[in-house]
Amino acid sequence: MSDTAQPELHYLEYYEEFLAKVRLLSRRIAQSEWKPEFVIGVGRGGLVPAVYISHQLGLPMLSIDHSARVPGFADELLAKVAGMSAAGTRLLFVDDINDSGGTIAYIRELLGSSGCVDDNLRFAVLINNQRSKATVDYWTDTIDRAEDKRWFVFPWESVGQASAIVEEAQSVPERLG
Repeated sequence: MSDTAQPELHYLEYYEEFLAKVRLLSRRIAQSEWKPEFVIGVGRGGLVPAVYISHQLGLPMLSIDHSARVPGFADELLAKVAGMSAAGTRLLFVDDINDSGGTIAYIRELLGSSGCVDDNLRFAVLINNQRSKATVDYWTDTIDRAEDKRWFVFPWESVGQASAIVEEAQSVPERLG
Protein backbone atom coordinates (compact mmCIF):
# COMPACT_ATOMS: atom_id res chain seq x y z
CA MET A 1 0.00 0.00 0.00
CA SER A 2 1.45 3.38 -0.91
CA ASP A 3 1.37 6.33 1.47
CA THR A 4 -1.40 7.90 -0.61
CA ALA A 5 -3.62 4.81 -0.87
CA GLN A 6 -6.83 4.99 1.10
CA PRO A 7 -7.12 2.43 3.89
CA GLU A 8 -10.27 0.36 4.32
CA LEU A 9 -11.81 1.99 7.38
CA HIS A 10 -14.11 -0.29 9.39
CA TYR A 11 -16.26 1.70 11.80
CA LEU A 12 -17.37 -0.04 14.99
CA GLU A 13 -19.59 2.87 15.87
CA TYR A 14 -22.78 1.22 16.92
CA TYR A 15 -23.22 1.51 20.64
CA GLU A 16 -25.15 -1.76 20.87
CA GLU A 17 -22.36 -3.66 19.06
CA PHE A 18 -19.70 -2.16 21.31
CA LEU A 19 -21.75 -2.83 24.44
CA ALA A 20 -22.32 -6.45 23.38
CA LYS A 21 -18.55 -6.92 22.94
CA VAL A 22 -17.83 -5.39 26.35
CA ARG A 23 -20.44 -7.57 28.04
CA LEU A 24 -19.02 -10.69 26.38
CA LEU A 25 -15.47 -9.76 27.36
CA SER A 26 -16.60 -9.03 30.94
CA ARG A 27 -18.36 -12.41 31.13
CA ARG A 28 -15.24 -14.21 29.95
CA ILE A 29 -13.18 -12.46 32.59
CA ALA A 30 -15.77 -13.08 35.34
CA GLN A 31 -16.07 -16.77 34.44
CA SER A 32 -12.33 -17.38 34.50
CA GLU A 33 -10.62 -18.74 37.60
CA TRP A 34 -8.31 -15.71 37.75
CA LYS A 35 -9.99 -12.72 39.44
CA PRO A 36 -8.64 -9.19 38.95
CA GLU A 37 -8.64 -6.60 41.71
CA PHE A 38 -8.08 -3.58 39.44
CA VAL A 39 -8.91 -2.81 35.83
CA ILE A 40 -6.25 -0.69 34.13
CA GLY A 41 -7.19 1.16 30.95
CA VAL A 42 -4.37 1.65 28.46
CA GLY A 43 -4.73 5.12 26.93
CA ARG A 44 -6.13 6.11 24.65
CA GLY A 45 -7.91 3.18 23.04
CA GLY A 46 -8.36 1.04 26.12
CA LEU A 47 -9.81 3.72 28.39
CA VAL A 48 -13.44 3.51 27.24
CA PRO A 49 -13.67 -0.29 27.27
CA ALA A 50 -11.88 -0.35 30.64
CA VAL A 51 -14.47 1.98 32.19
CA TYR A 52 -17.29 -0.27 31.02
CA ILE A 53 -15.51 -3.44 32.14
CA SER A 54 -14.74 -1.94 35.55
CA HIS A 55 -18.45 -1.20 35.99
CA GLN A 56 -19.48 -4.63 34.70
CA LEU A 57 -17.11 -6.38 37.12
CA GLY A 58 -17.62 -3.94 39.99
CA LEU A 59 -13.91 -3.19 40.19
CA PRO A 60 -11.92 0.03 40.60
CA MET A 61 -10.12 1.36 37.53
CA LEU A 62 -6.76 2.99 37.00
CA SER A 63 -5.47 4.44 33.74
CA ILE A 64 -2.09 4.53 32.05
CA ASP A 65 -1.75 6.92 29.11
CA HIS A 66 0.72 5.12 26.90
CA SER A 67 -0.45 6.72 23.64
CA ALA A 68 0.63 10.27 24.47
CA ARG A 69 4.26 9.13 24.53
CA VAL A 70 5.16 11.72 27.15
CA PRO A 71 8.69 10.74 28.26
CA GLY A 72 8.63 8.97 31.61
CA PHE A 73 4.93 9.55 32.29
CA ALA A 74 3.49 6.12 31.53
CA ASP A 75 6.70 4.42 32.60
CA GLU A 76 6.53 5.96 36.06
CA LEU A 77 2.92 4.85 36.49
CA LEU A 78 3.69 1.37 35.18
CA ALA A 79 6.49 1.05 37.74
CA LYS A 80 3.99 1.90 40.50
CA VAL A 81 1.54 -0.65 39.12
CA ALA A 82 4.33 -3.26 39.00
CA GLY A 83 4.86 -2.61 42.70
CA MET A 84 1.18 -3.29 43.34
CA SER A 85 1.54 -6.59 41.49
CA ALA A 86 4.67 -7.49 43.47
CA ALA A 87 2.63 -6.90 46.65
CA GLY A 88 0.04 -9.43 45.43
CA THR A 89 -2.56 -7.28 43.65
CA ARG A 90 -4.06 -8.83 40.50
CA LEU A 91 -4.20 -6.38 37.56
CA LEU A 92 -6.25 -6.58 34.37
CA PHE A 93 -4.96 -4.33 31.57
CA VAL A 94 -7.52 -3.41 28.91
CA ASP A 95 -6.85 -2.09 25.41
CA ASP A 96 -9.05 -1.83 22.34
CA ILE A 97 -6.97 -3.96 19.97
CA ASN A 98 -3.91 -6.17 20.08
CA ASP A 99 -2.72 -5.46 16.56
CA SER A 100 1.06 -5.52 16.15
CA GLY A 101 1.49 -6.21 19.86
CA GLY A 102 3.86 -3.28 20.33
CA THR A 103 1.93 -1.64 23.16
CA ILE A 104 1.31 -4.84 25.10
CA ALA A 105 4.88 -6.09 24.63
CA TYR A 106 6.23 -2.73 25.83
CA ILE A 107 3.98 -2.76 28.91
CA ARG A 108 4.83 -6.38 29.75
CA GLU A 109 8.56 -5.70 29.41
CA LEU A 110 8.46 -2.57 31.56
CA LEU A 111 6.32 -4.27 34.20
CA GLY A 112 8.66 -7.27 34.25
CA SER A 113 11.74 -5.11 34.69
CA SER A 114 9.97 -3.27 37.53
CA GLY A 115 9.25 -6.40 39.57
CA CYS A 116 5.76 -7.29 38.38
CA VAL A 117 4.60 -10.80 39.26
CA ASP A 118 3.40 -12.39 36.01
CA ASP A 119 0.69 -14.46 37.76
CA ASN A 120 -0.92 -11.18 38.89
CA LEU A 121 -1.18 -9.79 35.36
CA ARG A 122 -3.69 -10.31 32.53
CA PHE A 123 -4.54 -8.47 29.29
CA ALA A 124 -7.94 -8.10 27.65
CA VAL A 125 -8.82 -6.57 24.26
CA LEU A 126 -11.87 -6.33 22.06
CA ILE A 127 -10.01 -7.42 18.90
CA ASN A 128 -7.01 -9.75 18.90
CA ASN A 129 -4.71 -10.21 15.91
CA GLN A 130 -3.66 -13.86 16.01
CA ARG A 131 -0.34 -12.90 14.38
CA SER A 132 0.51 -10.28 16.99
CA LYS A 133 3.90 -10.50 18.65
CA ALA A 134 2.16 -10.21 22.04
CA THR A 135 -0.40 -12.51 23.59
CA VAL A 136 -3.54 -11.56 25.48
CA ASP A 137 -5.64 -13.54 27.91
CA TYR A 138 -9.16 -12.38 26.99
CA TRP A 139 -10.71 -11.07 23.75
CA THR A 140 -14.01 -11.02 21.89
CA ASP A 141 -12.99 -11.08 18.21
CA THR A 142 -9.97 -12.57 16.44
CA ILE A 143 -8.50 -11.34 13.17
CA ASP A 144 -5.62 -12.55 11.03
CA ARG A 145 -3.71 -9.44 9.93
CA ALA A 146 -2.22 -11.39 7.03
CA GLU A 147 -5.71 -11.51 5.53
CA ASP A 148 -7.72 -8.79 7.28
CA LYS A 149 -6.40 -5.35 6.32
CA ARG A 150 -9.26 -3.27 7.73
CA TRP A 151 -8.37 -0.31 9.92
CA PHE A 152 -10.71 -0.54 12.90
CA VAL A 153 -12.26 2.75 13.98
CA PHE A 154 -13.79 2.45 17.44
CA PRO A 155 -16.80 4.53 18.56
CA TRP A 156 -14.68 6.98 20.55
CA GLU A 157 -12.43 7.52 17.52
CA SER A 158 -15.25 8.00 15.02
CA VAL A 159 -15.89 11.52 16.30
CA GLY A 160 -12.42 12.57 15.14
CA GLN A 161 -11.68 14.18 11.81
CA ALA A 162 -11.75 11.68 8.95
CA SER A 163 -8.42 13.01 7.67
CA ALA A 164 -6.78 12.29 11.05
CA ILE A 165 -8.15 8.74 11.05
CA VAL A 166 -6.80 8.11 7.54
CA GLU A 167 -3.44 9.67 8.46
CA GLU A 168 -3.13 7.40 11.51
CA ALA A 169 -3.98 4.33 9.44
CA GLN A 170 -1.43 5.29 6.77
CA SER A 171 1.25 5.74 9.45
CA VAL A 172 1.47 1.94 9.77
CA PRO A 173 1.31 0.71 6.16
CA GLU A 174 2.65 -2.74 7.07
CA ARG A 175 -0.68 -3.45 8.80
CA LEU A 176 -2.72 -2.37 5.80
CA GLY A 177 -1.19 -3.94 2.77
